[in-house]
Parts: sequence; C-alpha cells; structure tokens
Amino acid sequence: MPIESRHVAIIAPPTPGHLNPLQVLGGELVRVGHRVTIVHLGEAADLVGDPRIGFAAIQGLGLTSLSDYHARLADPTGPVGLTRMIRATAGMTGLLLDQGPAVLTRIGAQAVIADAAEAAGPLIAARLGLPLVGTITGLPLLAEPDVPPPFLGWRYRADGLGRFRNRGGYQVSDLLMRPITRVLATRRQAWRVTEAEPLVQVAQCPAGLDYPRRRLPAAFRYGAPWRGAPAAIDLTRDGRPLIFCSLGTLQGGRGDLLATMAAACAAIGARAVIGHGGGLSAAEAAALPGDPLVRAFWPQEAVLRHCVAAVLHGGFNTVLDALAAEVPIVAVPIAFEQPGTAARLARIGAGRVVPMRALTPARLAQALAAVIGEPGYRASARRLAEEMRAAGGAPVAAAAISAALRAVAGAAATRASAGSDDVRGDRRRSGSR
Repeated sequence: MPIESRHVAIIAPPTPGHLNPLQVLGGELVRVGHRVTIVHLGEAADLVGDPRIGFAAIQGLGLTSLSDYHARLADPTGPVGLTRMIRATAGMTGLLLDQGPAVLTRIGAQAVIADAAEAAGPLIAARLGLPLVGTITGLPLLAEPDVPPPFLGWRYRADGLGRFRNRGGYQVSDLLMRPITRVLATRRQAWRVTEAEPLVQVAQCPAGLDYPRRRLPAAFRYGAPWRGAPAAIDLTRDGRPLIFCSLGTLQGGRGDLLATMAAACAAIGARAVIGHGGGLSAAEAAALPGDPLVRAFWPQEAVLRHCVAAVLHGGFNTVLDALAAEVPIVAVPIAFEQPGTAARLARIGAGRVVPMRALTPARLAQALAAVIGEPGYRASARRLAEEMRAAGGAPVAAAAISAALRAVAGAAATRASAGSDDVRGDRRRSGSR
C-alpha cells in the first residue's frame, strides 16, 4: 500500500445515528484510496451496508446482545434509566479497550478514526502508537466556560452568571460520567499512556448551528452532513401539507408521543409523515390518529423536501437533514444532547422547542402553526442550508483526513530515510578506517 493510502479503523458507538454518516465518510476515504474497517460487536455488522467498508468483530463478553444495549440507550430518562445507560456505555467502552488493540493489530490498521461519542478510540490509538483522527457525528462535545453542557437545554450566556451556571452543569456531568471515566483511568494507568490530540477533528455540525466558541482546538473543523446521493420518493398526496415526524431509531417505540405528533398535525389541517424506526407494530401504526403516512424508515432527505415542517426529538442527523431541506423544526427533546440541539435551533430562529413535560396536541399544534406561518423560521433554516451546501460535507471532511494522514506518513518516511542515510554513512566511515 503506498504511503498516501492507509488502512483506517473506525471506532464509534454501534448505532445507526453514528455508523450511517461514518459509512458515508468512510466511503469517501475509500474513493480516494484508503481502506476502511469498522470495529465493534459482531452484531453491529448488520448496520454496515456499504460493501466497500470492512468490518472486524470483537466478542461481546459481559453483554447479552447489541439489542439489549440499544434497549438501555432507548430508556435514558429518570435516575434509574440514566444510570443504567451510562453503566452500559461504560461496559461497551471497557469491552472495546479489552479487545480493540488485538483486533486492530490483527487487521493491520494503520490509523484510527475515533468518534467523540465513544471514548475508547483515542486510548486504543495511543496504546498502539497509531495516528488519531477525531469525528463528531453529533453536537460538538467540547467543553468551555461560555458553552453549557449539551445534555442541557440552557441558553447561551457569555457572562459571569452563565459561566457560573455552566460550571455547575459540567460538575454534575462529570459525576454522572464517573463509570466511564473510571474505566478510562484504569486503562491509562495499566497501559501507561495518555490520549494524543487528533491530527484533525471533523464535525458534521455547521458553525452556524453551534453556540459561539472561543477555545476551539486548532485541529477542529466544522462541516456539513455526511450523506450519499438522496433517494427518490413518491408520496401519496391528498392536498394537505406534509409534516415529517420522527423520534429516530432508538426512541421510535414511543407510540404515545408519535400519536401526539400525528394529532397535532391533523389539528392544523396537515398530514403527518411518521418514521418509527421499527418501534411500532402494524396495529399500533394503523391506530395513529389523522390518517398519517407511516413507515419504519423513510428516505428522510427526500421526504423532507416535500414537507412544510418537521417535528423531531432533536436527533442530530434528522435535524441536519431538515435544515438542509430548508424545513423549520419543532423540537421535543428527550435525552442525550437533544436538549442542547433544540436550544441551538431556537437561538438561530430555525425552530421552536416544546418540552416533554408541557407536551400536548394543542401546544404542539400551536408551535407547528407558528413555524409554518411565520416566514422567519424557514428563512433561518435556509441560511443554515446555504452554509452547509458551501461547507461540502463528506468529500471535504475526507479530504482533510486524507491530507492529515498523508502528512504523517510522509514525515515518517522522511525520518526512516534519514535514519537509513545515517546508517549508510556510519558504514562508509567504518569501512574507511
């Protein structure tokens, strides 16, 4: 393999929300000559649909199945659900740390792409002495004093009170994440390594969606969604405007919430287009009010182009797709970084937020009527769409990664050549004596 090409191992959470965009990014890396392999539990191979991308399995010791892990992620609310979710994530990180180095050595990985939502990747790269690339498929998880933790829906405040509030939020976050940080600390001590800084860190998030930042790492790059060519869609139309409603793949089984969305759409004379991610049975889907169009999965980029609004839980990929389609959003955040994403949508004027505790069909209908009827919401979504089109998406991110890997490989080759010259010089001098 020439020095311009590298075998890159991707380490990321085993969920569609992370692996789908990373496969598009990986496909772009393959297109320019690299080899790409995703490393995770064997069951996660079913989530890898691009035949150009390899898969290497670790064994699920201590975990019953990937579906059980997904079930923990799907119920992250309340003290019990949150604790179980964090412990399950710590267990997954520990599993990757236990087996990942051997797997990467076996497949001959020459670099690591580590998604920010899985903490094992940078430490594995350090253990093996491999170049590290960072990816951020969701909201940037970069802590700094003026920016609140992403799991909280706090507004941006660049003043003393805001920094005091944020500091408390990060302290709580650190306490909650202790099961994960303990796993990492134990392995750092055993391996006697610390995580290196990534050569480059590429994000799907456009700069215009994030809160203002003052301490971005030099290697960080804002970007745009990593998507392939959009699919075509032929929607059944009955004259009513369409509103896309989604809770993503992990939360799609919340039939009561989807029913509220469908009822709110019907209340303003619109028709819901619902994607439940396989979480509803056929009978449950048929019982949703308002005669919605319902499927487990839609080609959402294509569907959103036909919609006047979207009702979303704040999952990052679907938010980006809605903004790219210039569609205003009503966000109903549930967990993870969804409250932070929703707060950013409200700040830029591309959407409204209806908290779960205040959710009723009437309140949701009122918010939908506002984002559809007031042109400023769509105008704000359009500004983000224009920014994302200019940012270039996966090809630009892959080019940045490829350039960073090429520079490291070139530097290593130069050092090796210089070492060979020194050896030859020593031999010549030895022979002359």
